[in-house]
Amino acid sequence: MAKNNSTDIGFEKQIWDAACVLWGHIPAAEYRKIIVGLIFLRYISNAFEKKYNELVAEGDGFEDERDAYIADNIFFVPEEARWSVIAAAAHTQEIGKTIDDAMRAIEAENKTLKNVLPKNYASPDLDKRILGEVVDLFTNLDMDDTEENRDILGRTYEYCIAQFAAYEGVKGGEFYTPASIVKTIVEILKPFENCRVYDPCCGSGGMFVQSVKFIQAHSGNRNNISVYGQESNADTWKMAKMNMAIRGIDADFGPNQADTFFNDLHKTLKADFIMANPPFNLSNWGQDKLLDDVRWKYGTPPSGNANYAWIQHMIHHLAPNGKIGLVLANGALSTQSSGEGEIRKRIIEDDLIEGIVAMPTQLFYSVTIPVTLWFISKNKKQKGKTLFIDAREMGKMVDRKHRDLPDEDISLLAETFSAFQEGTLEEKKGFSKIATIEEIAKQDYILTPGRYVGIKEQEDDGEPFEEKMARLTSELSGLFEKSHELEAEIRKNLGAIGYEIK
Repeated sequence: MAKNNSTDIGFEKQIWDAACVLWGHIPAAEYRKIIVGLIFLRYISNAFEKKYNELVAEGDGFEDERDAYIADNIFFVPEEARWSVIAAAAHTQEIGKTIDDAMRAIEAENKTLKNVLPKNYASPDLDKRILGEVVDLFTNLDMDDTEENRDILGRTYEYCIAQFAAYEGVKGGEFYTPASIVKTIVEILKPFENCRVYDPCCGSGGMFVQSVKFIQAHSGNRNNISVYGQESNADTWKMAKMNMAIRGIDADFGPNQADTFFNDLHKTLKADFIMANPPFNLSNWGQDKLLDDVRWKYGTPPSGNANYAWIQHMIHHLAPNGKIGLVLANGALSTQSSGEGEIRKRIIEDDLIEGIVAMPTQLFYSVTIPVTLWFISKNKKQKGKTLFIDAREMGKMVDRKHRDLPDEDISLLAETFSAFQEGTLEEKKGFSKIATIEEIAKQDYILTPGRYVGIKEQEDDGEPFEEKMARLTSELSGLFEKSHELEAEIRKNLGAIGYEIK
């Protein structure tokens, strides 16, 4: 049975249901920050208290030693910030101030969280009775297993982010990329231990989470990975910092949010893997102030669309054997406007495009436009060749609006890439095709997979051709006869009321 990436929800939904108590009581812009902050506070406090009790039981007097917690990647939580204090104040008018003070105390003890945690719980716009009810719900959650498997809370965090994305529509796309897309990129790229992973528009950090999961699943050490990210939105940057903290991932996101084009926080970085979902078709990105930028090796991107600025920025940051996996709107595959076609041609002729995957629609919460995965490599195994995959018919609908890729679909895509890289791929009409640079040139350097893979072959139903044609023409004749009868009947009825069709 297919395992769907959006299912298997239990603990996650409990927290989301608790969060929904606040729905409608506060401005939508503040809602997400409040819930995400409470998830974070509840988790780190619970992790701390469990470790604290273990140290007390050992009787060596180390329970107040910060190093005893840091050694296990557990945040030290000062007494005034522990959930027991929060829970005790749940039904007082001071609950908002108590939570804000807890956030400040945690930031003071943990420098990596400075200016990251939300401190808006004392706001007069937030009903303290409702906030107290939410605190009660979080207090009553069974979190006994979360420390042995911090992924439970990480999954919960991502689940809530996904729900916010669904409710916030287009804005939700600023911080969340659907898990199935992220997992597909990671499974194809296969990041390894002791690698540098970079995302120049990292949102809430989903690419990093999946990379760590992949390394761990393949018997690697989750801590042997260097993570670099950048995010221009202040609230999203803070979400990413909290997400990494919950996961125990040591990440360099710079001292604050920053625009990647104008203030590259990782100028000297050469990454082994770059994974990104940049804003689609971003206009007015500041091209006029960056005309002679060193990153535009293949040509200056147009002012009206940043797609090829993102691509070239990533290529610039690649290590000699580095690989890129990114999501782009389909227009980037074929556009010829404002020099984009010439930039794409130069990138192709430099033998950087390893693979293109056309994805199904409705994978995103925020947009319905079709997207494509680009895979770019500095040192391709198959020189002069590019793999095209048409995956538009993959996946299944999880509700009326959203599609998801089951694990077996993701595995098929990853296996297809692996076979291509090893030179063992058997092309499948309508699904996969290996094309040379010369073949791509004949298509005017357009990278739309459908141009290469062709039309899927139809299964033979066993009916001889002559018999099938006789049957179909007979059926068509019957339909024509019926249509004539209907036409005559309509004419008759119209004539009865004084109208005639000429």
